[in-house]
Amino acid sequence: MVHQFFRAKIGQARLLMDTERKTAPLANEAGPDAPIQGGNKGAHSALPIYMQISEFLIREIAAGRLLDGERLAPERELAKSHGTTVRTLRKALAELEKKGLLERVQGSGNYVRANVAPESIYAMFRLELTTGGGLPTADILSSAEVEKPNDLPDFGTSDRGYRFRRLRYLNRIPIAVEEIWMDCDAGALNLEDISDSLYRSYQLQLGLRVLRAEDRVGIGSVPEWAPNTFGKAHRAPVGFIERFSWADGLAPVEFSRTWFDTDKALYVQRLI
Repeated sequence: MVHQFFRAKIGQARLLMDTERKTAPLANEAGPDAPIQGGNKGAHSALPIYMQISEFLIREIAAGRLLDGERLAPERELAKSHGTTVRTLRKALAELEKKGLLERVQGSGNYVRANVAPESIYAMFRLELTTGGGLPTADILSSAEVEKPNDLPDFGTSDRGYRFRRLRYLNRIPIAVEEIWMDCDAGALNLEDISDSLYRSYQLQLGLRVLRAEDRVGIGSVPEWAPNTFGKAHRAPVGFIERFSWADGLAPVEFSRTWFDTDKALYVQRLI
């Protein structure tokens, strides 16, 4: 795989994230009230609808598309726009309230509280639509336990890994393809029961939490296995991210490569 890191205007981007994950649960461009229900056909197990809605709203708040003090649309209207029931919507809003991101005022409405750092299942997913935010989902293109190839950097302690290739979406807009490797010594994964949130799957199946990650951002070429639905030709230049991820040990347990369409998505790191 051929790629080069930015050296001209922005230099090499090396971003270190050390974010403890405190939560265990787990195509048209859209705004905060856009429907998000109905995941993608390749995802083996999507998040429950109420969690999809809460995660979508969390990312809208983080991106500044929903402002502190802003009143959300009436619940019936908001539920209709997301293609769900008022009961399901209220479960989503209750999640935001528990995280301190929403104040529910009897007889008045629901108000955004953006004065706390959002706690999210997708806290480490750094791609956003060019307009900000967007709910991440994925089609799993392939998954297998295989021997690690020679072009992978050193990570983990096994010579074998679980390899996942995925097409990533934001608000159902295809924005990236990914190749993700989890070291086999981390534990045995049931590949038939993998969520489109791999970090959630690691926690549910292995009891493993990814606590920190290091990203290296540059330019890459679309891999040969990328589907046509990605919208970029093979070997076309695109944004590129290499990520090493750690649990509680000294060696990284996961390595991933992401090729993203810079016409549709941006890499965003907020320093709070």
